[in-house]
Amino acid sequence: MIENAEATPTHHAPQVRVVTASSCAAAVPTQPAAVRAATIAAEPGSRRSWASVGAVALGAFVVVMTETLPVGLLPQIADGLHVSLGLAGLMVLVPGFSAAVSAPLFFLGSGRFNRRSVILVLGLTVLVSNAVVAMAPTFVLVLIARMLFGATLGAFWTVVSPVGPKLVGPAGGTRAITIIAAGISGGTVVGLPAGQFLGDLVGWRLTFATAAAATLIVVVVQTVLLPGIPPDGRTHLRDLVGVVTRRAARFGMAAGAVVFIGQFTAWTYITPFLMDHTHLPSGVVSLLYVVYGCGGIVGSLVAGSLFKRGVIGSFAGSATVVAALLIGLANAGTIPWLAGLLLALWGLVWGVVNPGTLVWLLDAAPETPEAASAVNVTNLQVALAAGSGLGAILVSSTTLQTVFLTAGFTVLAAAVLATVAARFITLARRE
Repeated sequence: MIENAEATPTHHAPQVRVVTASSCAAAVPTQPAAVRAATIAAEPGSRRSWASVGAVALGAFVVVMTETLPVGLLPQIADGLHVSLGLAGLMVLVPGFSAAVSAPLFFLGSGRFNRRSVILVLGLTVLVSNAVVAMAPTFVLVLIARMLFGATLGAFWTVVSPVGPKLVGPAGGTRAITIIAAGISGGTVVGLPAGQFLGDLVGWRLTFATAAAATLIVVVVQTVLLPGIPPDGRTHLRDLVGVVTRRAARFGMAAGAVVFIGQFTAWTYITPFLMDHTHLPSGVVSLLYVVYGCGGIVGSLVAGSLFKRGVIGSFAGSATVVAALLIGLANAGTIPWLAGLLLALWGLVWGVVNPGTLVWLLDAAPETPEAASAVNVTNLQVALAAGSGLGAILVSSTTLQTVFLTAGFTVLAAAVLATVAARFITLARRE
């Protein structure tokens, strides 16, 4: 995405350095295979480069799984640590605020580090957070662990969001981003129902221990598959300022914030909506979460093709559909089969909106993708918290139906904003 007025030069993602494998192996025969793999970057577009994108998507999967896991476990955690349900809910809110603060700070302080090493360290930090929650004797220690996870979350999205094009080259960059976004949807598939299922089966502590074990497996896979990923070398405060001063980026931030406020006004209260308003049993609700997440995976994979035709148009169109689905749920949510259908379609179309917010900002500031990603993380995490807060206010003062109506019209406002933006900025066609 490039503004005509600014005449921003066309950006090409940094090419991954290719090192001859045979000479390295012959010169240092005792070097471990995993270390050799780390120093050999696959040719952009090769099978190995796409495997490395898959490894990054696995990281996104386990991060989102960890983020959403407590939602289905809050009553058990509250009982186990002798705190109120409202206080236990801080496990969900605290990481968002930590991520919003850590994203720009991490960007400013991480310019010298190879991105492969950063991704591996962040994965180990998620592992530590899950392990501490599994063993914590007090709720204060649980919150500290979740705060650590939130800081990791902000850093992770800052680094990972623009890394796909670095691994496969500019031509496959959009597809790589949408594959990573599919990992996000996959984490949603597992996180919510797994929290409920495993919590009932083995308890909340062993559920987090299982998440720690899954994180370890992902880190091992990434150690084997990820090549060295040089940093951009541009991690200055002026780069962050440069993103937010661009008209295209400001429009993208505004549209992204509004759509996330609407989305999470509704999504935060989807469980009581389905159980109390639609009167579905918990087992069916868990199944619908899986359907929602699978729809999100499909939507994320389809998004790449849509973005080639135009990022803003795809965002505006999909946001309009999400708005219609939320308004439909508010009006027809008491009919179980229809509510289930609308929820599945919601997941599918949100799978397009979600990566659209990122691609918009990456194209608005193509020379500094990590700065754009850091700004996007902070912007969306604050919007997420605002949406959850708005939902809480509405739930306590009105009805669940009003919550979903408000969410639907808020998302519609984001679609209108994107449509207006298209009149003022010109977007480059994506490859």
